[in-house]
Amino acid sequence: MTEEKLLSLAREYATPLYVFDADAFRKRARLVKDALGEKIRLCYSIKANPFLLRCLPEEISFLEVCSPGELTVCENAGADLTTIVFSGVNKTRDCVERAMDDRVAVFTAESPLHCEHIEAAAAERGIDVPVLLRLTSDNQFGMDDDLIVELCARREREFPHIRFVGLHYFSGTLKKRPTLIGRELDKLDALALRVREETGVVFTHMEYGPGLWIDYFGEDPDGAEEALLAEVAPVIRPMGEKYVLTVEMGRYYSAPCGAYLTTVMDTKTNCGYHYAIVDGGLHQMNYDGQMKGTQVPDIRRLTGADGEPEDWCVCGSLCTPNDVLVRRVSMPAPERGDILAFMRTGGYSICEGFAFLLSRDLPAVVIYSEAGGAHVAREHIKLDPLNTPK
Repeated sequence: MTEEKLLSLAREYATPLYVFDADAFRKRARLVKDALGEKIRLCYSIKANPFLLRCLPEEISFLEVCSPGELTVCENAGADLTTIVFSGVNKTRDCVERAMDDRVAVFTAESPLHCEHIEAAAAERGIDVPVLLRLTSDNQFGMDDDLIVELCARREREFPHIRFVGLHYFSGTLKKRPTLIGRELDKLDALALRVREETGVVFTHMEYGPGLWIDYFGEDPDGAEEALLAEVAPVIRPMGEKYVLTVEMGRYYSAPCGAYLTTVMDTKTNCGYHYAIVDGGLHQMNYDGQMKGTQVPDIRRLTGADGEPEDWCVCGSLCTPNDVLVRRVSMPAPERGDILAFMRTGGYSICEGFAFLLSRDLPAVVIYSEAGGAHVAREHIKLDPLNTPK
């Protein structure tokens, strides 16, 4: 998307504003599909950016949903509920029943309690339900090897309405080493073999989240990310020959397609240091790994005069010294009314910040494509009613 188009949208819809490029989203999904091949299925984790449900590429076959609220988002957005992988560490009986009635594609189970909920709901409905058992990566998510083997051994006796079809595994994000991904896939393969030998349960499916790195601060981020994908793809593809493999990602698809637009509201110099105060802030925009603005992402000045570059600290509107979008960026002196675009903010920025602090309005959301133009996916939302006690 051009800077001219971003500026036009900022003026039409007002800042702070999120703009998500549907064309860039489709391009990234196509890139992954081409790299991994047609046999491997792609899953989009909607927690990265639920607004991209408005423009899902055809290459994405499944949606990972991790909460009842996300399930409601999918229902209200008209998503194909039969493509949902219903995940999440906290599953209640009610939300399991609701997802089952929505006919989601598959459940994940992260504990014996999850299996009990799924079995009870499936028994009531007289159906069999496919389940992926989540393997822990040594944290609160999932279960360890021994417990997975134990559940499979108990399946016929205690879970007759569950089909344990495979494993689910995600160990974290921003991975840069293909060797690490290879070791994780080997671990899944070894556990599947152990389950078959000790319990007779044969896993046919794997859902794996590689958590590929996003280059937020480099000079050629697209090139760097595509190079990493090219290294990783040959490591992942063989697993797709052994199992029905679904590769689940959120950030890698969504981050490159977003821009966060914000207006300079004030400028000043304190103790020889230049500050620009914008109408947005850290509660609406962040970069994983930025560490309080110490690294400089791709920032575009959409308006403003040319001049000698100076070091500026760009700060938001919150009453906290932590509200620093970037601590030191070199640019010609900004003026009140200038519009800045923080690029590569399509993943998590919209839903990961502490948005309710100071009761400032939530930004509007615009989805844009060359063919379809601009679509307002959310208006600016006032938060003061939600923070007012009754």
